[in-house]
Amino acid sequence: MNVQVPQFLRSDATDMAGLGTSPIPAEPYYRPEFFELEREAIFRRTWLQIGHVSELPRPGTFIVRPVEVANASVLLTRGRDGAIRAFHNVCTHRGTQLVSEAEGARTSFTCPYHAWTFGNDGELRAAPDAERFYVDTADCALKKIAVDVCAGLIFINLAPSPKESLREFLGEMAEQLEALPVAKATTFSEYVYDIDANWKLTYDNFQENYHLRVVHPDTSGAGIGPDNPFGYPLSFGFFGPHRSQTIWLNPAATVEPIQGMAYGKLAEFAVGEGLGGLPANPAYLALFPNFFMLGSIGTPFSHTVMPISATRSRGVIRFYWVGDDDSASKRFAREYSTAAGVDIHSEDRAIIEAGQQGLNSGALKHIHFQEQEVLLRHFFQTVMDHVDAYRATLSDPS
Repeated sequence: MNVQVPQFLRSDATDMAGLGTSPIPAEPYYRPEFFELEREAIFRRTWLQIGHVSELPRPGTFIVRPVEVANASVLLTRGRDGAIRAFHNVCTHRGTQLVSEAEGARTSFTCPYHAWTFGNDGELRAAPDAERFYVDTADCALKKIAVDVCAGLIFINLAPSPKESLREFLGEMAEQLEALPVAKATTFSEYVYDIDANWKLTYDNFQENYHLRVVHPDTSGAGIGPDNPFGYPLSFGFFGPHRSQTIWLNPAATVEPIQGMAYGKLAEFAVGEGLGGLPANPAYLALFPNFFMLGSIGTPFSHTVMPISATRSRGVIRFYWVGDDDSASKRFAREYSTAAGVDIHSEDRAIIEAGQQGLNSGALKHIHFQEQEVLLRHFFQTVMDHVDAYRATLSDPS
C-alpha cells in the first residue's frame, strides 16, 4: 500500500495501513525473553544488509562481519570468477574461527589451530594428515550462507534454505533502491556506535520527526519551519514489511556560509556524477528489519541497527560517494557532510538511552504512537507478525 499524506495536514495513514490506533506493549522493548524470540524469528531467517560491493573491489578481497544477534561471524569473499560468496567464518574441522582480520585480500584462508586451508570459494584445499580422517575432504567445505546484491548493497540470509529470494523479499523496494546514489557508489565514510538501548527503540528514533525541534533545535533548520514546525514528511509508503517516507525540506531555510559552500559543492559533484535526476525532497527507505537509506542528492547515507542484547545495540552509519576525493573541495565537502551527520546523531544517542532506562524500570505497560508515527507502528506490527509466525511453528505438532 502506498499512502499519500497531504502536506502538513492530519492524515488517516494509520487507518489506511490497517494498523489501528491502540497503545503498544512496552515489554518487547526490554524483555530478554522477547529478544530471544526476535533472534530466532527475524535475525536467523530474514535478509540482512551487511556490506557494499565497493568493499570487495576485485577477486581475492574479503571482509568479515560479526552478527552478534545470531552468534555468527560472516566471511564474504569475491572469487576469481567475480562472484560474491558468503560463509560462516568457522573451520569445518573443529569449529575454530577461521579469519580474525576485518578485511583484506588473499586467495586462501588457513585455520590457526590445525592449518586446514580453504580457498576463497570455500572449498577445502589442504588438511595436514588428511588420510587419517574418516571423511572425504570434498565434504568439508566452509558452510555457505545465502548472499545476494541489490543496488550495490550486499545482503545475507542465515536460514539454511531461505523461504524467498532477496528480490522477492524487497519487492517494489528493489527498484527504488536501484534509483538511489548508493547503486553507483564506489566508496563511503563510516561511523560506528554502541548504544545502551533496544534495537527497535533505537531504530524508531530515526523513523519519526516529532522530536526534531526538541532534540535538534540548532541542527534541524532545513527540516522544520513555521509552516511545518515538526518537520512531518510529505508522504508515507508501505511495501509489505518495508516502509518509506518523503522528507520535507524547508525552502526558506537559511544556512551558514560554510555550510552552504559544502552542500552546494556536494550537489555540484552529484550532478557531475550523473545523480542530478533525484527529486529535491529525499526519499527515506526503511527495509525490514534494521536498515534504512536516505537517498538525498548530496549526502546519501544508510543506517543499520544491529541488536546485541535486549537493551544494547550497535549502529553503523555510512555516507556513500561516487569516485575518489580527487580535489580539496570534494574532500572538504564530504568531510563536512559526514561530520555534520555525526553531530546530529550524537544529539539522539543520550535521549534514546534515557528512553531505554525508563522502559527498563517496568513502570510503563504501554507506549503511545501518534498518527505521524505510523512508520513506528507499522514496524512494530511487522516484528510481531514475524514473532507470532515463529511461535506458531513451535506449537505446531507437524
